[in-house]
Order: sequence, then C-alpha cells, then structure tokens
Amino acid sequence: MPLSPEENNRYARHFTLPEVGRPGQEKLKNSSVLCIGTGGLGSPIALYLAAAGVGTIGLVDDDQVEASNLQRQIIHGESWIGKPKLDSAKARLLETNPYIKVVTYNTRFTAKNAVEIIQDQDYDVIIDGTDNFPTRYLSNDVAYLLKKPNIYGSIFRFEGQISVFAPHLGGPCYRCMLPEPPDPGTVPSCAEAGVLGVLPGIIGSLQAMETIKILLDAGSPPLGKLVHYDALNTHFKHFNLRKDPQCPLCGENPTIKELIDYEEFCGVKPPATMTEITVTELRDKLAAGLDGKLIDVRMPDENAECAIDGSTLIPLPEVPNRHTELPKDETLYIHCKGGIRSAKACAYLATQGFTKLVNIKGGMDAWIELA
Repeated sequence: MPLSPEENNRYARHFTLPEVGRPGQEKLKNSSVLCIGTGGLGSPIALYLAAAGVGTIGLVDDDQVEASNLQRQIIHGESWIGKPKLDSAKARLLETNPYIKVVTYNTRFTAKNAVEIIQDQDYDVIIDGTDNFPTRYLSNDVAYLLKKPNIYGSIFRFEGQISVFAPHLGGPCYRCMLPEPPDPGTVPSCAEAGVLGVLPGIIGSLQAMETIKILLDAGSPPLGKLVHYDALNTHFKHFNLRKDPQCPLCGENPTIKELIDYEEFCGVKPPATMTEITVTELRDKLAAGLDGKLIDVRMPDENAECAIDGSTLIPLPEVPNRHTELPKDETLYIHCKGGIRSAKACAYLATQGFTKLVNIKGGMDAWIELA
C-alpha cells in the first residue's frame, strides 16, 4: 500500500534518513507487529511503533487500568481507570496515528491461543512486554517455532535489559540464556520490588527501536547480546550470549517441538491442593470466626497502607524462609493485592507439604471495593 499525501507530510523527517526514506516508510506501513502486554513496557513500545507508522499493531492484554498503573504506563490516562487496557491503548494509538490498524485480543497470551493470535495477522515481529516468566518462555518458544524475531525486555527497580532472540537469524533464543526458570517467589515482581516509572519508558523505547530496525533491515540488532542498562549510574553494558547446542528448543537435538504448559514449567501452576474463594466469602468467614490463618503476602509498605484485621504479614519473597512458621494442620487463607502473588505463595507452599491452601480472588483490591 502506498503512502497517502497526509502520510507523506507526517513522516517527512523519516524520508531524509538514508536508512529509511520513502521505501522504508512504505515497508513500515506494510509491516505488522504483535505486542504482548500494554503495561509499563508495552506502553512506549506501542506508542512509538504507532507514531513511526507501523501499519498493523496487535495488542494482547486482559487487564483493566488501575490508578497505580499511571506512574509508568503512559499509554493510559485517568479517565480510563477501571476500563479495559485494550480499549484505552487502542484509543490512544489511533489518536497518535489514525493511519494505522490496531488489532486487539482481550485475553491472556497462552499456549492454547498463541499460534492462532500470531497467525491472525501473520505478524512479522513478536514483542514481549510482560513481566512474568511463563509468558517470556511462551513468547520465545512460539516465536522460534513460527520463525519470528522475539524482542525481549525486562525491568527491575532501576535496571533493565533487552535483547533480540531469533535463532533463524543466527542468534540464540531465550532458553539459551536462561535454560531453567527461577524458583517461584525468588524473583520479585515490579509490584513487590518497585520500579522507577521512567525505566520502562527507556527499555520499551529500546524494544521499539530494535523492532523498527528489524522491519527495515537496518543496523545491527543485539543478536547474541544482552544489553543491560543501569539507570542510577547511567551505564550501558553488553553481555555476549552464545547459542547453546544443547538447548532443548533451538539446539542440535531439540526436545521441545510444540508449545507446553508454561505455568507448570515455571512452577506457578495452581496446585491441586489450592482452592479459591471471593472476598465476600472471606468476609463471611471472618464474621463467623475464621477456621484457619489469614496470611498477607504483600510488601510491608502495602500492608502499612491498609490491612485486613487479624492477618499475618509474610511478604512473598520471605515465604521460602518463613514457611516453617505456618501450621500445616490449619487452613491458610492467603491474599495479596490482586490474587497473583498469593497464588504463587500457594504454589510454593504446596511443594513444602501444605495441603489446606485457599487463595483469595481479587485480593486487597477486591476487598477495598467490597467495603
């Protein structure tokens, strides 16, 4: 599809770049990119790809906008709190550039739908804008199986890193760098560890840049390199990554030839011994006298802001060292902010022989709304 007169004016600054020019801009217009997540990383990724004129942008997310998102998720605004992130993101992208197509998938990205989503628009590039290990392994594996570049990024407090995983282009895959996922609960999420809001903007922008370079076939993407950014010291460092001949996915004798159960692989699949109840059910149980212990696995600062009377604070990172404080013969009712960290705690405790585990759906967010 050629560029319209309006687009010629919009992308004029690109035309003077020898690496882009009019042919490159037309290439961008006829390209398609799938961004998994519209959060801290996905926000700058999607915004800059839209502004640059990438013709089709797919977005995968099933979450809603929360006030605590706005410190870093710049694609969303105050008026969208409580509404689907996809609706907010799509509106913002089309306001940024009405000459692109935005395709939304209001669902979690899973092994059951990943191939179907990618093949829906035959996306050229897959971008991982998530913050959990199951999706990182999934996006890596499906990208490899479909021979698509996977643009990786991650953030932690004041540090971030990016890479491009594309064995079909000669580089390693994510599994070459991290063959086994860390034990559940040992790597805190952004909600647990915190993150400076500007950091995902920097890392997400770098991911957008690498995506555009690949679409234009310009420059040298970091194949076989992990680029680490230290924001506090304003320092970039490169680590070489080698293609592992023993890699179960892209090695010489691969054993992974189709998508697997990634929650089970990463040890975060809900255990059979875990049940779930709503905050309404928890309220009724507390009123009648709770038949067990209520455990809060949020961080101390979250607990200090608001807590459920009678709960015991054991932050998720401390669970592996403090689980011996908990009775195995009593029911443990576990909650966090939204139900994700508490499910991780249940999964870990199940490996330690706890059999009476109850996860509180919706966590403190739902409890506050109930009040």
